[in-house]
Amino acid sequence: MDFNSLQGKTLVAVTGCYKNSDEIRFITIDGDCYRLFHQQSCCEDVRVEDVVGNPEDLIGSPVLRAEERSNDVQVCEDGYSEEQWTFYTIATIKGTVDLRWYGTSNGWYSTDVAFEQLELDHDTNTD
Repeated sequence: MDFNSLQGKTLVAVTGCYKNSDEIRFITIDGDCYRLFHQQSCCEDVRVEDVVGNPEDLIGSPVLRAEERSNDVQVCEDGYSEEQWTFYTIATIKGTVDLRWYGTSNGWYSTDVAFEQLELDHDTNTD
């Protein structure tokens, strides 16, 4: 799923939006839930390195811009491990938040960040 699919949606909650988080969730006014995450394996680490802006600025107004940018995987100075930066920008009329993810790996594992919509169980009990 493309991160820019958040564009036009109105968020009512953002969770996990802090340094060292390994998952950020976005809840929309329609009750949809999306998440940025990385399925961790051994010999790798992918986490939020920095959050610039106030996540509260994303709440209550339609998302005007949702962009993802990433550098190519770089080989570290040790010649074996790899690193990758992935940036996400989300903007509403209230402000902009930039999320910087950093991933390192021994070179055998991915450092990509995934974006997906979660299937939520809706309570259908009508007692």
